Amino acid sequence: MDFGFQNDTGTTLTDIHPVLQTSLTGPWPLPHEVLYVAMGCFWGVERIYWSQPGVINTAVGYLGGRWPHPTYEDVCTGQTGHAETTRIVYDPTRTSAGDLLKVFWENHDPTQGERQGNDRGSQYRSMIVYTTEEQRQLAEQSRQTFGKTLAQAGRGPITTEILSLAAAGEFWLAEPYHQAYLFHHPHGYCNHGFKGFVCETPRLTN
Repeated sequence: MDFGFQNDTGTTLTDIHPVLQTSLTGPWPLPHEVLYVAMGCFWGVERIYWSQPGVINTAVGYLGGRWPHPTYEDVCTGQTGHAETTRIVYDPTRTSAGDLLKVFWENHDPTQGERQGNDRGSQYRSMIVYTTEEQRQLAEQSRQTFGKTLAQAGRGPITTEILSLAAAGEFWLAEPYHQAYLFHHPHGYCNHGFKGFVCETPRLTN
């Protein structure tokens, strides 16, 4: 698949992730699992995750809404119900859902509702969309434990949604110019990074 989009340097973007050198649309090598996270503007989120050990592929898109084939402009109206979302494909023998969720909680503010920093609207809400039972359990466990950490620091309650992919609906890939945006525009807008609160890595106990 060739997106056929040219960036500022005139280079054509393709289906291959420029950092991870894997396909945005698959197939991906086995073993792999998929987790979706929304935590504000997806440019910075994707960069955080493509840097994590064990991640096979990242892509950005729109999830959690009602509108088929949404565009960025559609989503920005707040009427489609979608959130800006990063899809993470990872090798569970090299990393874990718990490791990826720790990154999620520590690198945005999950108490802000329909905003993230100066970005306002339902498309910037905090959300975890799981594809395995283990992911669900770890997401709920970590939301509870990290919520206690934030409460002890005087912060408000966590507003993060936790949904199955079946409940969230179809993931729609964002336009080519959004994919790996901060690789092609390394000084572009990003409001993500460590927010000062450490999340204990969630683990399942037997």
